[in-house]
Amino acid sequence: MKRLIAVLSATALLCGFCIGCKQESALRKVEINEVTRSVFYAPQYIAVALGYFEEEGLQVDISTGGGSDKTMTALLSGEADIGLMGPETGVYVVNEGKEDHPVIVGQLTKRDGSFLLSHNPEPDFKWENLKGTTVIGGRRGGMPFMTLEYLLKKHGLTPGVDVELMDSVQFNLIGGAFEAGAGDYVALFEPTATMFELEGKGHIVANVGEASGEVPYTTFMVNKKVLTEDRELVEKFIRAIYHAQQWLAAASDEDVAKTIQPFFPDSAVDILAAVSANYRATDSWKQDPIMRQESFERLLDIMDEAGELKARIPMDQLVDNSIAQSIVDR
Repeated sequence: MKRLIAVLSATALLCGFCIGCKQESALRKVEINEVTRSVFYAPQYIAVALGYFEEEGLQVDISTGGGSDKTMTALLSGEADIGLMGPETGVYVVNEGKEDHPVIVGQLTKRDGSFLLSHNPEPDFKWENLKGTTVIGGRRGGMPFMTLEYLLKKHGLTPGVDVELMDSVQFNLIGGAFEAGAGDYVALFEPTATMFELEGKGHIVANVGEASGEVPYTTFMVNKKVLTEDRELVEKFIRAIYHAQQWLAAASDEDVAKTIQPFFPDSAVDILAAVSANYRATDSWKQDPIMRQESFERLLDIMDEAGELKARIPMDQLVDNSIAQSIVDR
């Protein structure tokens, strides 16, 4: 009898193990390429950490491109199933005449997520203070760079004349360049901006997103083929993101920090909580994945102002809100 019980127990354990294997293998692997690693993209990390993707049958792997151009390349080449990047990159591809261009299927953030840092404290900072200085702005034609240009012009400063905007430093290396002494100012995303300030490497003097206003700053894109031939994948993905957006809207900053901390192992929970509070205070996160027409038009205005817009395009040529809208309406 004891031997029989032992055999049955072992069989049960083996069956349980096999079931677990089947459940794990049943998850569909999805490759996401994000433009950079930032608390700005908290809903994406929340969807992973809280199992929202798994609930949809997805196993998400995230890689970091280090610039919207690199993320777009990964998407076009098939290295990534979904790209998280600035929508301006999609506008560029459309204006290049590519008919089979990627499509925006969801919006994550609604303003610039960077902060302007100076080497020295400036408690009474005004944008006019930038006259005669050098600012490290990232890649020319990218949203961080164009938003800075937009703000400078808004405050009566001409880029290249009154202010030098450096575009020679790769996006993911601009923090290191500033720390090494390059530029008078730099625009950095979180948590890097707050960590730089706490470590005495710089001083936050302005919130770029608050100053520039609402714009569809970061979006999810897929290739048209995925949208037409694998629509269910996109539906599952966007549903998980929306779930995370709703959770974030109701969560405390400390809960947000604890949830995303595994994605930022070098940042303490209290720092991440402070960053969350900053982004919440400036209403930087979308609470649904739907892009609005007026926001898209502002994007085109900023690109046009920067001299980077070859032609204005209708929103529905690049953006497909149908999945996001149906998910929100349920």
